[in-house]
Amino acid sequence: MSQPSDPLASFGPNEWLVDELYEQYLKDKNSVDKAWWSFFADYQPDAQSSSSNGANASDADASAKPATSPNGSADSAQTSSPSAAAADTAEQAAPPADQKSSDAKPAARAESSKSNRTVTLDPKQAEVSNSRPISRDGGVSPVQAPEADDERVALKGVAARIVANMEASLEVPTATSVRSVPAKLLIDNRIVINNHLARSRGGKVSFTHLLGFAIVKALKVVPDMNNALSEDEKGKPVLVRPGHVNFGLAIDLQKPDGSRTLVVPSIKNAEAMDFVQFWTAYEDMVKKARTNSLTVEDYAGTTITLTNPGGIGTVHSVPRLMKGSGAIIGAGALEYPAEWQGASTDTLNKNAVSKVMTLTSTYDHRIIQGATSGEFLRVVNQLLLGEEGFYDEIFQALRIPYEPIRWVRDIDTSHDDDINKVARVHELIHAYRVRGHLMADTDPLEYKQRRHPDLDVTNHGLTLWDLDRSFPTGGFGGEPFLKLRKILGILRDSYCRGIGIEYMHIQDPEQRQWIQSKVEVPYEKATADEQLRILRKLNAAEAFETFLQTKFVGQKRFSLEGGESVIALLDRIMCEAADQGLDEVCIGMPHRGRLNVLANIAGKSYGQIFREFEGTQDPNSVQGSGDVKYHLGTEGEFVSDTGKKTKVYLAANPSHLEAVDPVLEGIARAKQDRINLAGTAFTVLPILLHGDAAFAGQGVVAETLNLSQLRGYRTGGTIHIVINNQVGFTTAPSQSRSSTYSTDVARMVQAPIFHVNGDDPEACVRVAELAYEFRQKFRKDVVIDMVCYRRRGHNEGDDPSMTQPLMYNLIEAKRSVRKLYTEALIGRGDISSDEAEAALRDYQQQLERVFVETKAAKTEQSAAPESAPDASTGTDAEGHGGLERPSAQAADDATVDGRNRSTAISESDLAKIGNTWVNPPEGFTVHPKLAKLMERRADMVQHGGVDWAMGELTAFGITRPDMTDAHARLAPSPAVPCSIPRSYTCSISSGRVQMRESRSPTAELDYPRVSTRRLETQTYAQGVRTPLPQAQSCANPSSSDSSRGHRGPIDPTSSCARASTADA
Repeated sequence: MSQPSDPLASFGPNEWLVDELYEQYLKDKNSVDKAWWSFFADYQPDAQSSSSNGANASDADASAKPATSPNGSADSAQTSSPSAAAADTAEQAAPPADQKSSDAKPAARAESSKSNRTVTLDPKQAEVSNSRPISRDGGVSPVQAPEADDERVALKGVAARIVANMEASLEVPTATSVRSVPAKLLIDNRIVINNHLARSRGGKVSFTHLLGFAIVKALKVVPDMNNALSEDEKGKPVLVRPGHVNFGLAIDLQKPDGSRTLVVPSIKNAEAMDFVQFWTAYEDMVKKARTNSLTVEDYAGTTITLTNPGGIGTVHSVPRLMKGSGAIIGAGALEYPAEWQGASTDTLNKNAVSKVMTLTSTYDHRIIQGATSGEFLRVVNQLLLGEEGFYDEIFQALRIPYEPIRWVRDIDTSHDDDINKVARVHELIHAYRVRGHLMADTDPLEYKQRRHPDLDVTNHGLTLWDLDRSFPTGGFGGEPFLKLRKILGILRDSYCRGIGIEYMHIQDPEQRQWIQSKVEVPYEKATADEQLRILRKLNAAEAFETFLQTKFVGQKRFSLEGGESVIALLDRIMCEAADQGLDEVCIGMPHRGRLNVLANIAGKSYGQIFREFEGTQDPNSVQGSGDVKYHLGTEGEFVSDTGKKTKVYLAANPSHLEAVDPVLEGIARAKQDRINLAGTAFTVLPILLHGDAAFAGQGVVAETLNLSQLRGYRTGGTIHIVINNQVGFTTAPSQSRSSTYSTDVARMVQAPIFHVNGDDPEACVRVAELAYEFRQKFRKDVVIDMVCYRRRGHNEGDDPSMTQPLMYNLIEAKRSVRKLYTEALIGRGDISSDEAEAALRDYQQQLERVFVETKAAKTEQSAAPESAPDASTGTDAEGHGGLERPSAQAADDATVDGRNRSTAISESDLAKIGNTWVNPPEGFTVHPKLAKLMERRADMVQHGGVDWAMGELTAFGITRPDMTDAHARLAPSPAVPCSIPRSYTCSISSGRVQMRESRSPTAELDYPRVSTRRLETQTYAQGVRTPLPQAQSCANPSSSDSSRGHRGPIDPTSSCARASTADA
């Protein structure tokens, strides 16, 4: 089949626009897009004749402007979908963005641009006319109309072409199929979609977006609706089956002079697109139309067209079909049926009356039969009712982590059933509180639609028809009555978006109610200042990691890449602590992300960090035990955005994961004891960072949690932050633990657990605020499970794709947290393009600052003379000096003021201690078996032969009777106070005795004391696996093994393992 020779053949209803652009081209070549120049080079409008794609007027003029659609009637002229694409009302499709109201309609006839202008009555004139008195007799003098002649305007150019096209369209034998579609499900799912977009990427989905996508999907089932009729070179009819769906959309435009025009560009190859691609192409096309930047390709090749007169309130329209087109689909307004339009909203909801949308299919009856058109509308109807997974596909393309609302019939109820529904609503509220975290969108890597039977409204006897019905809430949401739609909205915002909360296991109702009062509230977006601070923190975190990756290639650093949001999270906690006047924040953490925390939270200088990177590397070390830079601690000062300050202490850590947990708790408790506010305030805040696999797998975590509420160990609550990168070295979570979450161990102490998506920095900051406030309110531990990913291997020398290929395929294609957050802020309109550029400049300046400090550090290092390291800096595992140590630990070593510290006691004091065991308080009866033990102890002091137990008691004592030879506390009966003999005889000039009792031996053993003037009583460990010197080095890294912490294992059964970490 030969192609038509008419140059306008491929433009269909846009032929008039070609003439208009050609006139502009003749006047000023540069006023027309260059893409048209080659087309107009040999364009001869006078030589055109009627083509197979439509009739062409003989006039060559193109000065006038059309008032109607090239497809035909007045209705066709109004069937625009301008930014109806961006309509955001849930009631009906919005009118064009430039249309002030539905009254301002374009003219229904093709006439001059002057007559196309909308005429409105001056309000002042209307007021005057209405104020005239009216005669009671009804007699009114006739008003003499001013004389005026009829105006006759000759149509030419574009207007004449439209007349010719409309006359030619009469030659097409058309028919129209009509179908009314319930719009309830369309409306409800669109609300869910736009609520999700408002919280994530931004943008809005209109009814026309959804309808257009449904039309494209329906054409796959009924492809004959995409056909067209043409002619060969002999003028014989030819059926054309296009290879692709080029979806045309009638867009109404308003010119500066007030006149209106309509263009029909098309989305090419629409059938190959998913919804996001279709939505993006649709919006790009509308934007190009608004900015007058459509090209030749945009107008050509349309195969089927959607026109939307419903945007201006038209309920039913039959547009004209141009020659060469097979079908045009019209969409009416979303309205209640006429017979229900006088009913109240409550009546409509009670009777399950849905808005309807009238669809029309006008087709060329020569190639499309009525049954085909009817079948096509039936398929569109089914898709809009959710069949064939239509909304599931849309939700999946938009990465909405929930199932769409389903179409079901309403359930007829009696009065008793209505009462029963109230109970079901309350069951649903409780279910979300208990199980909502299972549907939370917390995984930044893998997308899946989450569902749980307990959270399915249909399993509670509720349907979509109940969404707009009101139910008593019992105070939920702060209102006595709420519509089910509002109830579900609050529940989903509170428990199922980027934050999932486990708290219903807490037995204290006050704590549960406090959490509900904080989270079951309408969503409030972060302020602009908060968003920009978060963005700056992400800039700093990524800049630091990027520089280290490029500068120190292949060196182990255990980067934070993929979990940068923890910097913003920690920053929020630190700001709260500083603003509320806390004395200090103590942090304990493993090696993952330690360098980033040192630089961006603790304030350690880049220069010091980079100098440590220049040290000797041990390629044969395990877990980087020789790469000491990420085992080190520091001490500094944190300044909040309000200018308030607090001290920050980051403890050193060994290679063994989680061994630092009880050490940090002991450090925090010692600092609190120094401040001496125990029982009234806990102004030192401990924060522990964990890995997900270690938090679930290391027993010391449970032991440390077990200490949290014991009087001798409590610190007023610890904030635990799990950097959950969903892999433990090379092991997937499903293969490394039996629990649902790595944080399930924290339920044993009834700690609230916040699961949060690491790709949502604002959610991370919100969780940080909640965790801090809970700790301050209830003095209990709280856990944050930040689900993120590990961009590189366990260390930078590993290739993780060998053990986790699918996961790292996802990670490789993933943009950084900073980029995603910046795009989301721009997409939601939270920051302007200027602010985005400023953020980018800030990021580049961060990189430049790191580079400058690196050069300065190198210069200082090369200029510094060789000298032996002093005690204040320490040495690394290979004996290299110059490593930074916290100032609080600098004086806590083997000497004071250059003199050796004496740990001996006098012979007389030793004798007093021994005699105490045979001289109980008056009225205290010692058990006969223990009396013999006491006598042996006194004899040891007098005649020698002191055993290990007596040595412990002499030095600092032990608190519990684990073995009879170590008995230190005597009790005649449970009702009589205990007697601690040594407390009557020990004379300690200054300091205090700490009594600690627990059945967590490993944590007890690691629980240190950093005060040089304090004694502790602790037990031996029956199953210790963490070497003791390693725990010692965390609290007091003053030896040559300060960073590695150990040279070899210690037998847990030996006497050394039973020694306390305290000295006397």
